[in-house]
Amino acid sequence: MRTSGNRIALLCVLLIALPASAVETDFLQGLGDVRYHLSQSKVIGRDFHIFVMLPDGYAESAHDYPTIYLLDGGNLFPMLTPYYRYLNFGREIPDAIIVGISYGNDDFESGNFRSTDYTAPSSEREYWGGAGAFQAYLSDELLPFVESRYRSDSNRRVIFGQSIGGQFAIYTALTKPGLFWGHIASNPAMHRNLPFFLQSHDDGPTANARSSLFIGSGSLDEPAFKEPLQRWIAHWTAAADRPWELQVVSLEGHTHMSAPPASFRQGMRWLFPTD
Repeated sequence: MRTSGNRIALLCVLLIALPASAVETDFLQGLGDVRYHLSQSKVIGRDFHIFVMLPDGYAESAHDYPTIYLLDGGNLFPMLTPYYRYLNFGREIPDAIIVGISYGNDDFESGNFRSTDYTAPSSEREYWGGAGAFQAYLSDELLPFVESRYRSDSNRRVIFGQSIGGQFAIYTALTKPGLFWGHIASNPAMHRNLPFFLQSHDDGPTANARSSLFIGSGSLDEPAFKEPLQRWIAHWTAAADRPWELQVVSLEGHTHMSAPPASFRQGMRWLFPTD
């Protein structure tokens, strides 16, 4: 009995010690068909973990698919991919490829550079301001890779970001409005660099000459985030020369952190009203 007990104890230790990569994600059926790629960026000089979800029926079809790029993919990809599959099963949103862009952790010290990559410059934070380089990584490296390997429709790219990820969605809508056909910004945080976003930065015509920008704003979002956003909304709602169609929705009852699923659903339904 003692030997058997020792074996059971050893087995438990071995099971607990298994690395995370050994988890069999096939049993998380809500994630669907997921592929992984390590993206070693020459533009930025850092690595990104890229997760690609292929829609049901992908292997049997021959057409290209709208593709949704999720910032903060380490958190939002496992949250929104099963949600997308629920909505798609209910025919609320169309078949699409989902791409999650992940740092692999949540700590700056461990390599999560979202505060740099997603932001325009700020006099309050010296490490903000890397959005231009991150945008170049997307346009020059990641988008071509995805579109060369998968049947991704380059004319219907969608980017989704929450908080400062939402800031980046607005940044790229302002600076390269044709890079993505659709932009969904959930509770975008522009509290440290609002003046940048009250100006036009369009660098000229691009492939998608007219794109769309959806803003989801939680009614219970913190004033530090909501008040700058309201100033941004007032400015661009009154502007006559917007480079995109703008839709702003108040997400009733949602806080800063609860908003992403609601922003995702409403943003996708607005972008694809007839699909």
